Amino acid sequence: MDNEMLQSMVEKISIESFGIPFAHEATFNPLLRTTGGRYLLRSHNLQFNPKHYDEYGLDELTGIIKHELCHYHLHIQGKGYKHRDRDFKVLLNRVGGSRYCQAVPNQRRTEKVKHFYQCSKCEASYKRKRRIDTSRFVCGKCKGKLFKTS
Repeated sequence: MDNEMLQSMVEKISIESFGIPFAHEATFNPLLRTTGGRYLLRSHNLQFNPKHYDEYGLDELTGIIKHELCHYHLHIQGKGYKHRDRDFKVLLNRVGGSRYCQAVPNQRRTEKVKHFYQCSKCEASYKRKRRIDTSRFVCGKCKGKLFKTS
């Protein structure tokens, strides 16, 4: 699939699912790594990760297009277009867009756990990517003092 086919597909889905035309540009962006697509607020254009289409096919891409079109149409209308907004959640549910996209193999970055903490009271262990201040934070289970193990 090329950008012209993607553009016509986005325009078709916009009319069929939303009843409103899509009047901007939709393109594939191979630089996207951790997301299936994105809506650009300033230009109102949509970009999609071509790996999702290559790996999972048309159904996955359709769900991602509907998701991004929800952002697009709500932002244009001045309604809540962010993931946490009620308008977004209701519209996404109504059109059947995907809330999350599947992970593409070898594309998602995974941060390794660097810090390990343990409670001195109940011996519960905690793994963290970021360091925490043990003088300010306590065990979530028993309120005991935390100490760094490695």
